[in-house]
Amino acid sequence: MAFDNRNEPHLIELSKNRDPRGNLSVIESGVDVPFKVMRNYWIYDVPSGMWRDGHAFKEQEEFIVALSGSFDVVVNDGERRLTFHLCRPQIGLYVPKMMWRHIDNFSTNSVALVLSSTIYDPSDYIEHFSEYQTQKSKENE
Repeated sequence: MAFDNRNEPHLIELSKNRDPRGNLSVIESGVDVPFKVMRNYWIYDVPSGMWRDGHAFKEQEEFIVALSGSFDVVVNDGERRLTFHLCRPQIGLYVPKMMWRHIDNFSTNSVALVLSSTIYDPSDYIEHFSEYQTQKSKENE
């Protein structure tokens, strides 16, 4: 099963305003990302080459940006796996709901910014891949 167009993870290029004093990029909720941003968090101080365990969300959508350094975001719909290498702060990855994802291959001093479409809700998390596969197969029936 290929990712359908509407729910496909994809890269989004943000505006990059160049200036001799430094570059500036902007993310506007509902404009640059396809959802209203309700929460943001960042992941940092991950030892080089390490990973963050995977999970999926029943409702939450995400937009992930490498503000500094680089890392890979691996997404999986239960049948197909894609890897996105993020290394430029003006390009982010949109991850739709019900998409298993994990982040790995962190470079030294990398910072991952994650924008979320929902507030934190522990019941929205699917933390075991086998449970995710079961829910995905029910969704496809």
